[in-house]
Amino acid sequence: LVREAFRVAGEERPGAVLLELPEDIAEEQCDAAVITPHKRYYAVADDAVLSDAADLIKKARMPLVLVGAGANRKDVRDAISGFIDATGIPFFVTQMGKGVVDERSELFLGTAALSDGDYLHCAIDRADLVINFGHDVVEKPPFFMEDGGKKVIHVNYKSAQVDSVYFPQVEVVGDLAASVRKLQTAVGNDLRVDLTYFKTIKAEVEKHLAEGVDDPRFPVTPQRFVADTRRAMGDKDIIALDNGIYKIWYARNYKAYEPNTVLLDNALATMGAGLPSAMAAAMQYPDRRVMAICGDGGFMMNSQELETAIRLKLNLVVMVFNDSSYGMIRWKQTAAGFDDWGLEFGNPDFVKYAESYGATGHRIEATDDLVPTINAAFKAGGVHLIDLPVDYSDNQKVLIDELAEKACLL
Repeated sequence: LVREAFRVAGEERPGAVLLELPEDIAEEQCDAAVITPHKRYYAVADDAVLSDAADLIKKARMPLVLVGAGANRKDVRDAISGFIDATGIPFFVTQMGKGVVDERSELFLGTAALSDGDYLHCAIDRADLVINFGHDVVEKPPFFMEDGGKKVIHVNYKSAQVDSVYFPQVEVVGDLAASVRKLQTAVGNDLRVDLTYFKTIKAEVEKHLAEGVDDPRFPVTPQRFVADTRRAMGDKDIIALDNGIYKIWYARNYKAYEPNTVLLDNALATMGAGLPSAMAAAMQYPDRRVMAICGDGGFMMNSQELETAIRLKLNLVVMVFNDSSYGMIRWKQTAAGFDDWGLEFGNPDFVKYAESYGATGHRIEATDDLVPTINAAFKAGGVHLIDLPVDYSDNQKVLIDELAEKACLL
């Protein structure tokens, strides 16, 4: 059972395995050999299936590539990037697929951070084929399939988990990198992709994301704190997002350049995930800048782990967005037309709180101080907490009102 647990933990989808022992068994001595983990090799997709998938791609006039969470767990960056470059097919990503392909690419259309109604969904709705690399059931696909609608090719280590909104016509099952490379060869260079509309969407998205990146207002707006985070972090540096409204802002506005540099939980989306995720990343990559990005509500759910980070002598910056409320739920209440009620609370003095554990605390009192403070904290090393007052008044304006006015017209 221990061997089986290690095998299951490392397969697709990888994760924790619980092995529970009765007390009488647990107290027994064991002299079994030490288990040596071994690399798992996946079969390559069948040539006939690859041929069917290639035929669909060749017939498509407005195809899109979707990169999902499954592609961010394995070393498939080169294969998927090569496919996109060779075919010229534009791509978009789920929140957990960010960074698999460099998002500075001219073919990058954006991140599906909202369920519907964003500029990106205009492109998805117009596409006649979606090539889905690394779909994971923890993320609802940012499109809904209907009989007679767009076609979908599922490319992954495992077959699709079919449900009411996801039932691909072709499934390319096998080693993801090998499948993508073979699919690229089968497609060849005779594609006739119409990029006209996708370029319109790309231009609109880029214009939209450029708004507010230098906004001087204080408390700091989401557009500005996302832009400043990107300015402070290098290509391979890591941000670990807790769960809150800022996760949507980072997914939409923060371009990721390398795989697994934007860590987030988009399954149960449990509050409190940001700090422990960042701690694990800092342990794994001590030479990279690692930042936990937390709302005040999520941070206070397990803020005592600051002690663990200090005891482990980690180099870590924890940025806490301070608005004294549960921002995500306030936004959802507003979007649903409910009154704002019951979601405000009081916070401790975060600087003193950090210092009580032995960390270094910083309170931002002017917007232009954020990047210098981040840089100084990383340069000093150790555990730092940055108390950042934020202004979420743009949530309604940008993520609801403007999208309703503009996106539907494209």
